[in-house]
Amino acid sequence: MRKVYLDHSATTPTRAEVAEVVLKYMVDKFGNPSSIHAFGREASQAMEKAREQVAKAINALTEEIVFTSGGTEGDNLAVIGTALQYASRGRHVITSAVEHHAVLDSFDHLAKQGFKVSVLPVDGYGLVSADELRKAITPDTILISVMHANNEVGTIEPVEELGRIAKEHGVLFHVDAVQSLGKIPVDVQKIKADLLTGSGHKIYGPKGTGFLFIRKGVELHPLFYGGGQEKKIRPGTENLPGIVGLGLAVEMAIKEMEEEMPRLAKLRDHLIDGLRERVPHVRLNGHPQKRIPINVNMSFDFVEGESLLTSFDMKGIAASGASACSAGDTGPSHVLTAMGLEPDLAKGSVRMTLGKDNTEEDIRYLLAEIPAIVERLRKSTPHFDREKKECAECALKR
Repeated sequence: MRKVYLDHSATTPTRAEVAEVVLKYMVDKFGNPSSIHAFGREASQAMEKAREQVAKAINALTEEIVFTSGGTEGDNLAVIGTALQYASRGRHVITSAVEHHAVLDSFDHLAKQGFKVSVLPVDGYGLVSADELRKAITPDTILISVMHANNEVGTIEPVEELGRIAKEHGVLFHVDAVQSLGKIPVDVQKIKADLLTGSGHKIYGPKGTGFLFIRKGVELHPLFYGGGQEKKIRPGTENLPGIVGLGLAVEMAIKEMEEEMPRLAKLRDHLIDGLRERVPHVRLNGHPQKRIPINVNMSFDFVEGESLLTSFDMKGIAASGASACSAGDTGPSHVLTAMGLEPDLAKGSVRMTLGKDNTEEDIRYLLAEIPAIVERLRKSTPHFDREKKECAECALKR
């Protein structure tokens, strides 16, 4: 049976080159970067090279990069650390309804601490409105946090415009770039980001690695206490093997992006068009053009998403229903409901995200198997035949 991995927004396999360098710095070059002897100096030099690789990738200064354990820690540190640091200036913070839970839950925490939280709505494509942001800003606003690309539907947010608005009002701007880094250009100068989050395991790097860009002059209240590592913002002995692996993964992702992403966009469009042709009553979720090259998120009327994923798995197809971090949550996706999808349709959604090992042969296999899976599941759905006409009329309006 053919196996097709379509969950690259959840995680990616570690590149062989990255795994090799990680092992090297676990076994042979294992020094503590804070040690003053030769082993420590060698480790420190390797860590600073990784910092340079990350900074170059996003057009930042080397000293503006702080290493973290991944996107969740970076988002928490950016949101909560900024709010606590600048609380004397104001206690109003803004985010969007479609953020990753690492951001939304951080804002929930701030609300419990007495901060006023504004959550921006999105349109049917999942896009944040610049006008809505302008209306939400008050003299008390100290932070805006909007993701670059959505982790579920792949919509690319207008972060350059949102960043300009933030600067016009003197408000700090955080961008979660976990899903965009390595897929589309990420430039902190163009975005006008004051803080930006990245993760290693989304770009064929090691799990448990990430970074937070903190623009020079911006200060954060630390969430951890201990040693003086990472300017005391993220104390504790650095994960040297992971950091070195992260640096190489970022460098390679950026190097290959110009050639690889158009290839994946072509596969993405082939899959979308093929499913629309072969499966009635389907909806593409997210913006049809303003989306990252790897993302296909589709809703299938009269099919329950979990049944779809189970049936996919039986055919060797690995996909997901929403964010991997939402596993165990039986409710509809907060992203899809914020976009206006009814709960039943949202629950019938599947996210398929492509990666460097996917091929045209994979797409042909998917287009041969998925329509049959959907048809079989729909036959067991009592309301399908009765509502088929109504559903078809709805589909024509999409």
